Amino acid sequence: QVQVVESGGGLVQPGGSLRLSCVASGSIFSIYAMGWYRQGPGEQRDSVAVISMDGGGATYADSVKGRFTISRDSTKNTVYLQMNSLKPEDTAVYVCNVWVRSVPRQDYWGQGTQVTVSA
Repeated sequence: QVQVVESGGGLVQPGGSLRLSCVASGSIFSIYAMGWYRQGPGEQRDSVAVISMDGGGATYADSVKGRFTISRDSTKNTVYLQMNSLKPEDTAVYVCNVWVRSVPRQDYWGQGTQVTVSA
């Protein structure tokens, strides 16, 4: 069993910053990648940023490039999402994904954390 727990959401004014954290724990042999997805009201879940946990790089959605930064602590199975210059359209539930190295692929998801950008 794998547990995925996010933290760090909240209410922030436009132009502000927030930092999200995600910790994976439990029966994990090896994590291939971890990432952040978001889902706004009435919208589908979209990828925001994904990072390799073995020293590889990260990918970002075009809408967040230059504003968001994903980072990792592989020793703690933890990823962070630093969000700067937040916009109202960033408002969503942010959900952490853990891609476990296995065949077939296995994914685990957190419960999500609400981010609201509003004046």
